[in-house]
Amino acid sequence: MKTLSVAVLFLATIASAHAFAQTKTRAQVYQELIAAQQDGRDFVTDTSYPDVNPIFAHQLEQQQEARLAQNQTTNANTVASSTASNSSSATN
Repeated sequence: MKTLSVAVLFLATIASAHAFAQTKTRAQVYQELIAAQQDGRDFVTDTSYPDVNPIFAHQLEQQQEARLAQNQTTNANTVASSTASNSSSATN
């Protein structure tokens, strides 16, 4: 009887461990972390969930403004370089 109980307990333990198997790779988790940092979700604390903690609100606004300015600069440089390459192609 004890052997049967131990065997059932062992099988139940293995089955429950399999149920908690992770499905994400390390790279996927890393990408989610990067996305959370860019979105400002790393400024959410246990006391402020689901909103950004008021202590970090100003810092988050500054980061978002800087990211927006960087994206606009990158887009402007891309447009300028593609326009320059198109005009040089037209003169040849």
